[in-house]
Amino acid sequence: MGQKINPLGFRLGTTQSHHSFWFAKPKDFSMNLQEDEKIRNCIKNYVQKKNRISSGFEGIAYMGIQKRIDLIQVIIYIGFPNLLIEGRTRGIEELQMNVQKEFPRRLNIAITRIEKPYGQPNILAEYIALQLKNRVSFRKAMKKAIELTEQTGIKGIQVQIAGRIDGKEIARVEWIREGRVPLQTIRAKIDHCSHTIRTIYGVLGIKIWIFVNQE
Repeated sequence: MGQKINPLGFRLGTTQSHHSFWFAKPKDFSMNLQEDEKIRNCIKNYVQKKNRISSGFEGIAYMGIQKRIDLIQVIIYIGFPNLLIEGRTRGIEELQMNVQKEFPRRLNIAITRIEKPYGQPNILAEYIALQLKNRVSFRKAMKKAIELTEQTGIKGIQVQIAGRIDGKEIARVEWIREGRVPLQTIRAKIDHCSHTIRTIYGVLGIKIWIFVNQE
């Protein structure tokens, strides 16, 4: 088996489920898929714009989208308090008004707080990216991220960084693993994310695999 298959797509229907729930005719499928991507990008751009004023990072684990005939329900699973949660009602209403402008159907946005944010690969990747932007050593950033994750009770984690690490002329891949990460076991629930970060040396890619449990 190749190493390039997405662990989430590989396990759909067994231990993983879709983040988007809707039905569409074959001719409308691509349009709905693009609409999902546009919704996620609009929310991320809004959060990034707001976070320029405050400190910290997005802290969004993932977004669930459910579509009906006249309504789009978006649930944002968030790890840390930020401008969306401060002044809870006002922040959500402002976000909803900004995103609603781009879509004809009625949009409803809700926020759910995650108990163990560092057990989510997207939040962990953002943490590593923030450390690398602050010129922290990549090894130190990876080890610190693994320490934070181990406190959540996971069974294994693998972190990989690729690109011109530390400004070296030749790009390379560095990775570190703690515990078990059985990528070829379908019954093993594995969370995965791929994150891109722009530094003064160029673009770096961060990939994280987290082994949650096994059914």
